[in-house]
Amino acid sequence: MHLYLIQHAEAKSAEADPSRGLTARGLQDAQKVAWYLGKIGITVSHLYHSGKTRARETAFALAEGIRVGRGVYDSDGLLPNDDPSIWHDRAQSLEEDTALVGHLPHLAKLASLILAGDREGVHVSFRMGGVVCLARQGSVWSLEWMIIPGILPPG
Repeated sequence: MHLYLIQHAEAKSAEADPSRGLTARGLQDAQKVAWYLGKIGITVSHLYHSGKTRARETAFALAEGIRVGRGVYDSDGLLPNDDPSIWHDRAQSLEEDTALVGHLPHLAKLASLILAGDREGVHVSFRMGGVVCLARQGSVWSLEWMIIPGILPPG
């Protein structure tokens, strides 16, 4: 089972856009990542996002490139300061590959909690539009790979 943790792509400033939608570069980065994930055959049953505009736009851009079996939904527990134990507990019972689009510091704390059992035990350096792939075998989680838009070839 794989859990893909995705930080939203670059967003506009609150002054430029109070809803903080993606910048042109952010949308391009999300589309590039989507293209690459589709090319390597990534599929998920569900793609969840925080509900914030920047996360929702990133999620729907990703859904254009990867196969999402059951849909794209907003979810509780993915806001920047939400308790990471909400999704940590859910992740333990997931049976199908799932993607989460969220924010820092939440995603970093969630990754650490899943990998080390401690919100601060492991530092995973997320980047805007980047994807961290966690894999679970039995009850053991590992960090399998990470990509960021800047290292991908043009789509």
